[in-house]
Amino acid sequence: MSIVRLFARPLLATGFVAVGVERLRNVDQTAEQLAPTLKRIGSTVPSAASLAANPTMVARVLGYTQVGAASLLGMGKMSRLASLLLAGTAALNAVVEYRNAEASTAQERKDRRYQLLKNLSLIGGVLLAAVDTNGRPGLAWRAEHLVSDTQRSVRAMGKDAGRRSRKVTKQTRK
Repeated sequence: MSIVRLFARPLLATGFVAVGVERLRNVDQTAEQLAPTLKRIGSTVPSAASLAANPTMVARVLGYTQVGAASLLGMGKMSRLASLLLAGTAALNAVVEYRNAEASTAQERKDRRYQLLKNLSLIGGVLLAAVDTNGRPGLAWRAEHLVSDTQRSVRAMGKDAGRRSRKVTKQTRK
């Protein structure tokens, strides 16, 4: 692991751990903030209506997901999956914070915009962590190279079989 990864992943994870712990400490307040967004999701996606009906459970799941995924990212364990989970929670967090922020004065609109930009930056950071292979090839690269190696082997076997067939034919004619 490079020195950058050694420090960058835990630094990126600390904010998510703090937010997740805060969500778990104030589940009712988080559920209250999530309720309008969840209602909108529930009306748009009927299969998610049961989740939208229970914002307290969603707030707990969101908090536990952030703490767990951020801990995994910070330790470097399953960091790609953890980063994707954090990107999802950060996106939901950005939507909820943007919708719930006051925007009646110019300063409040400016603060809301900065908060949105901060959340978008965090999403970008965890997405970069999600595609970071840590020097090891990803599954798509491995699959692509497995296919090309197999094709090469099959072609080589076909050429070899053709040579042997011609050799046997020559010997039979003699």
